[in-house]
Amino acid sequence: MIMAEQQIVWSPTQEFMEGSQLSHYQHWLSQEQGLTLHSYTELWQWSVDHPDDFWETLWKYFAIMGHTPYRNVRTGDSMPDVKWFTGATLNYAEHIFRQRNEEHPALEFVHESGLHRTISWAGLEEQVAKVRQFMVAQGIRKGDRIAGFLPNIPEAIIAFLATNSLGAIWSCCSPDFGERTVIDRFAQIEPKLLFTVDGYQYGGKNFERHKQAMTIVSTVTSIERVVLIPYLDAECNWPGKLITPWAELMQQTLLADLQFAPVPFDHPIWVLYSSGTTGKPKAITHSHGGMLLEHLKYLSLQNNVKAGERFFWFTTTGWMMWNFLQASMLVGAVPVLYDGSPGFPDLNVLWKVASRLPIHHFGTSAPYLVACMKAGLQPGQEYDLTRLISIGSTGAPLPPEAFDWVYNQVSGGVWLCSMSGGTDVCTAFVGSSPWLPVYRGYLQCRALGCALYAYDEEGQHVTGALGEMVIEKPMPCMPVFFWNDPEGQRYQASYFLEYPGKWRHGDWIRIEGNGSLQILGRSDATLNRKGVRIGTAEIYRVLDGFSELKDALILNLELPGGDDFMPLFIVLQEGQTLNDQLTKHINQSLKAQCSPRHVPDRIVVAPDIPYTLSGKKMEVPVKKILMGMDPGQSMNKDAIRNPESLEWFVDNKVQIFR
Repeated sequence: MIMAEQQIVWSPTQEFMEGSQLSHYQHWLSQEQGLTLHSYTELWQWSVDHPDDFWETLWKYFAIMGHTPYRNVRTGDSMPDVKWFTGATLNYAEHIFRQRNEEHPALEFVHESGLHRTISWAGLEEQVAKVRQFMVAQGIRKGDRIAGFLPNIPEAIIAFLATNSLGAIWSCCSPDFGERTVIDRFAQIEPKLLFTVDGYQYGGKNFERHKQAMTIVSTVTSIERVVLIPYLDAECNWPGKLITPWAELMQQTLLADLQFAPVPFDHPIWVLYSSGTTGKPKAITHSHGGMLLEHLKYLSLQNNVKAGERFFWFTTTGWMMWNFLQASMLVGAVPVLYDGSPGFPDLNVLWKVASRLPIHHFGTSAPYLVACMKAGLQPGQEYDLTRLISIGSTGAPLPPEAFDWVYNQVSGGVWLCSMSGGTDVCTAFVGSSPWLPVYRGYLQCRALGCALYAYDEEGQHVTGALGEMVIEKPMPCMPVFFWNDPEGQRYQASYFLEYPGKWRHGDWIRIEGNGSLQILGRSDATLNRKGVRIGTAEIYRVLDGFSELKDALILNLELPGGDDFMPLFIVLQEGQTLNDQLTKHINQSLKAQCSPRHVPDRIVVAPDIPYTLSGKKMEVPVKKILMGMDPGQSMNKDAIRNPESLEWFVDNKVQIFR
């Protein structure tokens, strides 16, 4: 019955399927491995039933450049205590530069002002080699951490590639992050070197970052050197012994060609960060080999991205999609970097860029597509988007109405590649396949090698019903560890407590009998704000500085049609009132210290905030109440320190939305 109700909005042509990278891999499996797998379902099932064989075939199919051979594909079975390709040494950046050619540029950059830069492979290699040479002169070695406080500009990728070539470890925050947010991240990993801009432009406005950068440097005392990239002001020159201008790096005489340090398969490649829901953000550390295999697999086999095609994703450097964007270089694609507001001067700006370059794979967030839909945009009629192959969407569930808008107003023949994964793995667990149809409101499939299922409350597989997303078998892209978590306790607690040896991701999911699926929001307290996850702890740290407030609770509610609503509930100190001045002060502080996304949609005064017996705020139960769930079934009142506080939310849920 459910199958009959699903509406197909796109189907691959026979030519598209046969010309896909996935079909090429299928033929290779048949010829080299003697495997006959006809459908995507068969291929996926084999990949999760025989994970060692599957990942080893990817090593061979993509001709991974191992400087030393691996002894075992996998050591261990139960997550997280699994090692992959032990003995092998390689380098992620080296695999990017083996795509160097004279036919296509290495990357393209577009700024909201209209500035357009194209960087050749020769130019990229020279700049990376110069930055690497500078790092070596500064004493940077394998395992050292390098930090970036940078927008989505070519210099960010150049600094990353230089870091990676040395076997050093990259980590980056966007300059629109508040200084406290950045310090909470970088202080954990103790970087030796910081790359920063003097400021950035967003929505036609300039934002200087000298004060913020200097606060970061003075607080994160491990930083020994700062490389300043003039971005707002080409003549910018900050004083200080620690400061080295970017121009000084570029003016060096190169003493040697670009080289790459081989590192073990599980050597850290970068540190990404969780939202910080329950405290300081978790410093999620991925590996060279795990990211290399996963990104080659997903971009080539799932997304069908090919050499010479322009691959775009609207992102900042603080989101894992920035890492995914530059990974398109592994398959020879040309990443298109965009820095600025997607709504300046209007929402058509990215579609204009897609038409002009042109862009072949256009990636964005679900809220952006919904915003275009609500604004009544018709980019397919206003611009030439005939060379657009796919539209990628992630960051939040994409509502069915947005599928309609894409196919009616962008292109009736475009492949809508909705995907979902996370910072935890820097890829997608579920997403696209060039062999499958796109159903309205659904993601196409589970990714190859991802043994993902929906669990009911008893921990059993369910089909066609809401369940907890659980991954039953390890993948090389899973973190090698969390930084400063020597016993692995935070890592274990983040994913494996509820189902030992299995990864609980924290999403609600519904898998249909044909393998298509829907993500139905977060099952934990993380705020998914306009496609970007925000930790409640970041907001609470700001609010703790307000003497007028006794307590607070923040939620984000996913609404029909792709909207969301983030109310902030505050408990005032005796004698205080919520007036315009206090409201403005709260909002301005959250914007300045965190980001504009941290500003609530509404501030509501509540009499009390519910807590567990162990003293934890009960964000998820309150969210369930406001989303219409029965509190009697969704929580145990015996486990609540002050159960009467929940009654206020039950009685006032209608007024809260007004």
